[in-house]
Amino acid sequence: MIEVEDVYFTYPNGVEALKGISLKIKNGEFVAIMGQNGAGKTTLVKHFNGLLKPTKGKVLVDGVETTKVSVATLARKVGFVFQNPDTQLFSETVEDEVAFALKNFGFKENVIKKRVSWALNLLGLTQYRKTSPFMLSGGERKRVALASVLAWNPKILILDEPTIGQDYQQKEKLRQFILQLKAQRKTIIIVTHDVEFVAECNPRVILMREGKIVADGKAREILTTPEILNQASIVPPQIAQIFLQLSDLSFPKNVIDIYEAREILLKTVREGKLK
Repeated sequence: MIEVEDVYFTYPNGVEALKGISLKIKNGEFVAIMGQNGAGKTTLVKHFNGLLKPTKGKVLVDGVETTKVSVATLARKVGFVFQNPDTQLFSETVEDEVAFALKNFGFKENVIKKRVSWALNLLGLTQYRKTSPFMLSGGERKRVALASVLAWNPKILILDEPTIGQDYQQKEKLRQFILQLKAQRKTIIIVTHDVEFVAECNPRVILMREGKIVADGKAREILTTPEILNQASIVPPQIAQIFLQLSDLSFPKNVIDIYEAREILLKTVREGKLK
């Protein structure tokens, strides 16, 4: 679905943000891009919808080179929810905000009404239908921005720091929703610092540092290897840290989420190995 070939990108102020990035993301894949501030994560994903064009190299989305099509054309396939929702919200009401792109893409009025109601209900925003987005909390505005993208059902969904401003309940709803989209073969890419959220989602993880990819693999492998995480200055998830210390008691080392940890501990108790 996405192919990045030896991409370099330099901002007008001379900052070289990407340095020879190459990767492939398959259709229906769930990928988390991680790294410290300034690692190049957001710069990279902005190449996936044409907001940025490579200084050198090329990016193909669904087989089409991004430099040869407009951002508007790519937007139909690639939905992007920014880290700061205020950069993409401007309508007078939540309902108008979610309907805006649907109208621009030429959806029929009856379809627009159904898609808007579906997206608002999905993200718990129905009661704010007639409210100004700017009267809502930061977390609620984030959900409005997400609803406005989900409404047109893009093939690729990019979420930049989706858990910022969300409580645990909303994070769990987001996790469940991402898993539903994955089951529908949507391509999902998240940019995040939230290592605990990534651990519970268990996607493919790409670690970046100083404009380069320093690791790429399964979350279970990446997030339980301190030597790899150190390259991107990321601390292992709490569950992983605990099980690494329990490995001397014959517990597995590569446990990263609370759901698997619970099953392992319950099984150990049932077998009488832990009291």
